[in-house]
Amino acid sequence: MPRIAGVPVPQEDVDAIVDLVAGVQHAQQNALPDAFLAAFRPDTIWTTAHGKQLSGLDEIGPFTRAVLPGTIDHDVTATYEAESILFLRPDVAAVKIRQRPVTRDGEPLADVFLDHDDPAALVAEHPDAVPGTPLYVLVKDDGAWRIGAAQNTKVLDPETLAAG
Repeated sequence: MPRIAGVPVPQEDVDAIVDLVAGVQHAQQNALPDAFLAAFRPDTIWTTAHGKQLSGLDEIGPFTRAVLPGTIDHDVTATYEAESILFLRPDVAAVKIRQRPVTRDGEPLADVFLDHDDPAALVAEHPDAVPGTPLYVLVKDDGAWRIGAAQNTKVLDPETLAAG
C-alpha cells in the first residue's frame, strides 16, 4: 500500500488511484493504446522519460498509438507501483510511481545494479534495466481519477540505482 499524506480522503479514493496505476501497468505490458489513453484527461500535459513533451490527447494519442504497439515484441516491460500519494485537495493528488523494468516472465532487471561498484557504467551496458520514477498529478472529474499532468523520468543516479 502506498504512503498517504495530505488532506483526508476516503479509502475508496486511494483504492481508485492504486487501480488507475495498475491499469497503466496492464496497458503498458500488453501494448494497449486505448486502455493507456483512458487514464488521461483530454487536456493532460505529459513528458516522456526521454523528455518529449506532449499536450492533450490530440498529441498523446498519436504518439501512444505509434509507439506502444511495437513494445509487445520487446523482452522487457515494467511494473508500476504507487509508492506515495499526496492528496493536495480531495480531488487532486500527486502520485509517485515506482517503475521497475522486468522480463516478460516478471524477473526484475534493475537487480543488475544492486551492490555494483559502478552503477553508472551499467546504465550504458543495460539501458533496458534502468528504472523509472514517474510523477502523476491526478484529478478527480465526475467521480473518476485521471492523469492531468505527468513526468516520467529515468533513474540515472548511481546511489539510487545501487540501492534498488
